[in-house]
Amino acid sequence: MTTHAPTSAPRAGSRPAASSGTRRPTSPRPGRKADRGVGERPSAVSTGILLLGAAYCLLPVLWVVVASTKSGGELFSTFTFAPSTHLLDNVGDLNAYRDGLFWRWMLNTAIYAGVGAALSVIVSAMAGYALAKYRFRGKTVVFNLLLAGVLVPGVVLAIPQYLLLAQIGLTNTYWSVLLPSIISPYGIYLARIYAAASVPDEIVEAARTDGASEARTFAAIAVPMMLPGLVTVFLFQFVAIWNNFMLPYIMLGDDKLFPLTVGLSGLLNQGASQPALYTLVITGALLSIIPLVGLFLLLQRFWQVDLAAGGVKA
Repeated sequence: MTTHAPTSAPRAGSRPAASSGTRRPTSPRPGRKADRGVGERPSAVSTGILLLGAAYCLLPVLWVVVASTKSGGELFSTFTFAPSTHLLDNVGDLNAYRDGLFWRWMLNTAIYAGVGAALSVIVSAMAGYALAKYRFRGKTVVFNLLLAGVLVPGVVLAIPQYLLLAQIGLTNTYWSVLLPSIISPYGIYLARIYAAASVPDEIVEAARTDGASEARTFAAIAVPMMLPGLVTVFLFQFVAIWNNFMLPYIMLGDDKLFPLTVGLSGLLNQGASQPALYTLVITGALLSIIPLVGLFLLLQRFWQVDLAAGGVKA
């Protein structure tokens, strides 16, 4: 007698097995395009706008590079973007102008921008960290005043700053340009935002529990975490001071204290009576760009590290 094994009943809620000859159609996941390559094609309009913006920013730089290779006569008689071979001659003439006064302007600009940006970073880091991690009465008012300070153009404050510094006899000195550059409302705002985002409250509390002082917690823990943001503050402030014209123009009267902006402006005004000085101004403008480009190339790795860290956290 032949016996048949009992078939087990299907479990409740289980799906019936699909037959081997049929295959269920698979529908694409919601939100996923069938052809992913179509969605990744760059827009011609956005690409065109970016190219126009790049041309708008780079064409003046290209003109400076080309014009600095021309002599005084070629500057007004040849095609605008046709280079020549007088760059070294122009650099030599600029070096000989008033016993190398241009390099004194370059040194002054480096002092104003370097020292001013470094002091501004220190003040911005401490103020931003305090606004982000401490609770005190009037904190919201202070932050709102800070935001209001961001909206005030620096040129509006130049005359009041001159009158204040004139009262204590600091005009026509290095301090008259350095002191107003230390406080940067935008730098403090950036430092506050970055301290709130990059320094966890748990780490600060753990350092306090271990007995670390507030100064040690800030210097040994918060500053390394805030470093990419502080580099950004330094670059912004350095470029702002390097390109600043109105403040040193009002504060300084001795041309040996001039930065590049004021010094080259004076040369340009003399060019109306001495056209040969135009080549010196253009060559000086080219040399003044080189330190900024070098600084950006040197410090861009901090931004790359910050972007990579943000990608890991995400």
